[in-house]
Amino acid sequence: MDARTTAMLIAGGRVAFGIALLARPAAIGRTWIGPDAESPGGRAAVRAVGVRDLILGLGALVAAGRAAPVRGWVEAGAAADIGDVLITLSDFGDMPPLGRWVTLVMAGGSALASLRIAGAVDAVSEAA
Repeated sequence: MDARTTAMLIAGGRVAFGIALLARPAAIGRTWIGPDAESPGGRAAVRAVGVRDLILGLGALVAAGRAAPVRGWVEAGAAADIGDVLITLSDFGDMPPLGRWVTLVMAGGSALASLRIAGAVDAVSEAA
């Protein structure tokens, strides 16, 4: 799979995840951060992450659709994912077991894939 395709799959996943967090913050948040997700502040925090991922994903998709550079969007997504990993590790013992492992695998995998393709994504899209 080329860098552009990988970037678009990650971006599409971000959009879907962002929409899910906005639509069901308490339900998804419970798995991720526990019962605090059901409080007004918890729901707001989960929705804020949803907006972040929605914007990062849409930004990459719109840029690609306009043949504009995508690398910055990919790198910003990787930075957000690295932040999620670091925050999860800092509160690892206090998070629900499933949520902490799913976050580490999803965010860590997305960050690694994004960093791996960032340098090639625009070169591939310009050649297309």
